Amino acid sequence: MKKDQLLTRRRALLTGATAVGAAGAAGLFAALSGNPTAPAPAPPVPGAQAARPLKPSAYRLQPLTGHGAPRAVPGRTPVRSEPLLRISGRGRTMVLTFDDGPDSRYTPAVLDTLAEYDVRAMFFVCGEMASYHKELLARMAEEGHVVGNHTWSHPLLTRLGRGRIRSEMERTSDVIEEGYGERPRWFRAPYGAWNRTAFRLGAELGMEPLAWTVDTLDWTEPGTRTIVDRVEDGAAPGVVVLSHDAGGDRSQSVRALREYLPGLLDAGYHIGVPRRVPA
Repeated sequence: MKKDQLLTRRRALLTGATAVGAAGAAGLFAALSGNPTAPAPAPPVPGAQAARPLKPSAYRLQPLTGHGAPRAVPGRTPVRSEPLLRISGRGRTMVLTFDDGPDSRYTPAVLDTLAEYDVRAMFFVCGEMASYHKELLARMAEEGHVVGNHTWSHPLLTRLGRGRIRSEMERTSDVIEEGYGERPRWFRAPYGAWNRTAFRLGAELGMEPLAWTVDTLDWTEPGTRTIVDRVEDGAAPGVVVLSHDAGGDRSQSVRALREYLPGLLDAGYHIGVPRRVPA
């Protein structure tokens, strides 16, 4: 019952905040990534519209912990000259990300499909959901997926004070460490709604923010074919796809993944995840 109430509450808030949040994240992505240069082109997915290629580094925001940190960053916040993580498969790499889980009804099916095609993805989990399903975090670790922090209860961070934001992030990192085996190195603000406080706290907790470039809007349950079309139309090197494996009925998202994943691979894309940069 408690989990169902969580899903209902998130959906209600999502309806009012998604348009602003996703647009804001896309704006931050463009502003902070700079003007990318096009890498070697990848074969198009059949029927896909042309999309502007992004260099592999354009998938990540470059805020307080990255190079080019703002002058306003407190001296105690770590600043690196090189990104902590990078993506392999330069020129033909896409990233699949799944938010709001894990959910025992849908996450295992997503993991099964990824395993069938030997593909790794990123899962931005909510701590409250993860606390019920630590075994799924363990499976993600065993199968080579990356787990990121999506806060504890999926609130709109721009409406919260510093203490609450820190609690949302820190509690989730604790649960991820318990189930996954290590603390997360990536975080994503619910609804893509970041603010300076969220960036700073993420940096202090050792995490990099990650936005997206293709939003499937699968939470609206638009139909499996529509989700597939959105992924195929947006496919290009450096693209980060946003989907969900929890937060409502995600059966369409599961079916869509089964349809578009083999097509992307056949078209020559490498579906990758960030890796640690050697010290």
